[in-house]
Amino acid sequence: MRYSLWIASALAPIALAAPKYDGWVPAGPLDSKFISTYFNQLAQKVGDSRHWPAPVCDLSKAQMPVSTEPLPAPDAGTTLKHVAIGRGVQNYTCDTTNSTAIPKAVGAVATLYNASCIAATSPMVLNTLPGFALQFNLGPNPAAPNPANLEVSGLHYFTDLGVPFFNLDTAKQQIGTLPCAKAGNVPAPVSAIKGQGNKGDGAVAWLKLTAVDGATGNLESVYRLNTAGGNPPATCSGMPATFSVQYAAEYWFFRN
Repeated sequence: MRYSLWIASALAPIALAAPKYDGWVPAGPLDSKFISTYFNQLAQKVGDSRHWPAPVCDLSKAQMPVSTEPLPAPDAGTTLKHVAIGRGVQNYTCDTTNSTAIPKAVGAVATLYNASCIAATSPMVLNTLPGFALQFNLGPNPAAPNPANLEVSGLHYFTDLGVPFFNLDTAKQQIGTLPCAKAGNVPAPVSAIKGQGNKGDGAVAWLKLTAVDGATGNLESVYRLNTAGGNPPATCSGMPATFSVQYAAEYWFFRN
């Protein structure tokens, strides 16, 4: 048996032991495709780690995923500061009197998990994480242990004025806060995970957002990449006045 498969088979039962992982709770019967792919890539990372020089979390070596349509490049003079996996919901409203109306996006709420070292050392594992994370719902305590062994690094939400906001200040690290505005968007690749169990209405767009007044920690921009899920139905037919769609994504933060 291949070493990676041995690790995968050894770790999978641990990952599926819900009582030990109160941070993420399986959304349903777990799709073996996501589980086996993630743990095989994780096993390869474990094997490769024996040859890594220190330090291994050098973000200067991390490379953002490339979309089929290019997003605006990072601003001149900025450097990558943090990479996170966001897991949460996209929020929508509907005109319930008009079944042909299009759902209106009204923000998002997500917990951000520190994936900087994974971005620096194992992009294959990183790119699998949004699809993997989407197979779980956030538990009552999102900061509790989770199958991906990621620690919370912040929160993402929209302010009362509708401004996208990222808070990356926690007890363990103070990176900064980033109120921002959209500076570019492209559709998610057709191969993107559509939703939980790969069933749903598709993945939300990839974005570049840039800082507006009030940012701290010299944060200048953030990219939302490798999205999984989050899209609403095409119309409001049969939908309530307000609803949420589960999603996950990579977030890449740049500072000056």
